[in-house]
Amino acid sequence: MENVFETLKERGFIQQCTNADEIARLLSGEKITYYVGFDPTADSFHAGSLVPIMAMVHLQRAGHTPIAIIGGGTTMIGDPSGKTTMRQMISRETIESNGMEILSQLRRYLNFSDTSGIFLNNAEWLLPLSYIEFLRDIGRHFRVNEMIRAEAYRQRLEREEGLSFIEFNYQLLQAYDFLHLFRQHNCVLQLGGDDQWGNILAGVDLVRRVEGKTVHAVTFPLFTTASGEKMGKTAGGAVWLDANRTSPYEFYQHWVNINDRDVQRFLACFTLLPMDEVVRLGKLKSESVREAKEVLAYEVTKLAHGETEAEKARNASRAAFGDEGADMSAIPTTTIGVDRLAGGILIVDLFCEVGLGSSKSAVRRLIQQGGAYLNGEQVKETDTIVTEEHLDEGTLLLRHGKKQFHRISIG
Repeated sequence: MENVFETLKERGFIQQCTNADEIARLLSGEKITYYVGFDPTADSFHAGSLVPIMAMVHLQRAGHTPIAIIGGGTTMIGDPSGKTTMRQMISRETIESNGMEILSQLRRYLNFSDTSGIFLNNAEWLLPLSYIEFLRDIGRHFRVNEMIRAEAYRQRLEREEGLSFIEFNYQLLQAYDFLHLFRQHNCVLQLGGDDQWGNILAGVDLVRRVEGKTVHAVTFPLFTTASGEKMGKTAGGAVWLDANRTSPYEFYQHWVNINDRDVQRFLACFTLLPMDEVVRLGKLKSESVREAKEVLAYEVTKLAHGETEAEKARNASRAAFGDEGADMSAIPTTTIGVDRLAGGILIVDLFCEVGLGSSKSAVRRLIQQGGAYLNGEQVKETDTIVTEEHLDEGTLLLRHGKKQFHRISIG
């Protein structure tokens, strides 16, 4: 069996771990079971969630069995990690609905058929717990003075809002997940973001105290872009895996427009390309770096939305940048009646209508700063009126800056 731990290290997935040598030995031996937890606070993953998902993919491809946990129980409390205020409470019905949507996205990456992988909801074992028994059997193994040293708790305790008692229980429940999975599925490895290090170690320690056994933990670096932005976030909001929230074309555009400095790192983490190809593409400079970005965008979109949608998005992206004959059908499109153009539409109103501006004042600023385009031509006046005369083969192409396109067809 391949040494998948070295693969994860080479591709940039490893931030901290309990014992690197022991984990490497474990993963290069017989098949093990590992798990990652996802709290379904939304009905879709965003691009940042691809870090743990892709790590799970590599482990499964190496022969190990993934357990994907949907936090139906833990989400009802809310993880305080990385939050300056208490999370908004979510109903059980919403949590379950979100969990099913997330499962459908996980199936694009992981095999849950037969015994290849396991999908579980921790509400199954957390919600029936008796609180008094839980405190006696599990809570007694935790020390409050040790818990409040954790970065997530310490930051919240220093703020005026403080830390609610319900949030203080989150670490106990996540640790209990690891104990339950060890008992029921012989799960010996938990993976998660580096902001979860304290919570994951609590589970490792709980298994040792209760069962006298050694289990392990691995955390991933908290990915940010070269400009310092959080992975999966843009000025316009999150980049979702749900095609109804972020279309395959917009998803593709997000990756094809990344900073040049991020290309090799993102190719290694978010695609399954061999590392020698990743290194080759990562060395491309100047105009040639566009090739590497197209490969990245295509490969990530193919995994998220399938080969057909990836092809359409690539063709549409090339068409938007002037590749004659390329198919533009994947570009987000709005259809309007010809009668509206006959009367003329203010360019500011048109940009707002199709979502290329958050407000009219924002679009005016965009135009004044030279960032608005109509059919490839810079819009110079905020009072420009769009009419039938602007149609190019029956369509209009609007552009916000270098990256955001929207096509208007005439019905």
